[in-house]
Amino acid sequence: MTDMTERNRTEGPDTTKESPQAGRRATRRGGDPASRGRTTVADGVVEKIAGLAAREVVGVHAMGSGLSRTFGAVRDRVPGGAKSVTRGVKVEVGEVQTALDLEIVVDYGVSIDDVARDVRENVVAAVERMTGLEVVEVNIAVSDVKLPDEEDEEPDSRLQ
Repeated sequence: MTDMTERNRTEGPDTTKESPQAGRRATRRGGDPASRGRTTVADGVVEKIAGLAAREVVGVHAMGSGLSRTFGAVRDRVPGGAKSVTRGVKVEVGEVQTALDLEIVVDYGVSIDDVARDVRENVVAAVERMTGLEVVEVNIAVSDVKLPDEEDEEPDSRLQ
């Protein structure tokens, strides 16, 4: 018997050796592409989504406490300054869940319970739809009521 015949008998026709490249190729092509890697969502992203979603609700006059709104109004008037949509929003973001604290000002005459419920529903829907995170809680603190005859807390600008 020759060496070649002996090798064929030992390995047999059904025995195949896989090259290292073939294994890598199968791994690279196998599985769901959506499961390859991680997606992380920054706290600021969730804050912006929640802030915009809360402001969409009828009865929400503003976000944040009186002091933060005053500082925000000054900041908004500075040339190049952007309006802060995250004012009144604090979040904790984990790998799969998030919790939010919102501070709102409601318009006089609206039901605070109804506004809070609507804000909660809108914020949960927007954050979960856009980020895929599970919203475990949305705590809402009503810090003020905007009366019809009250002026907004924006300081008078000397610039025109």
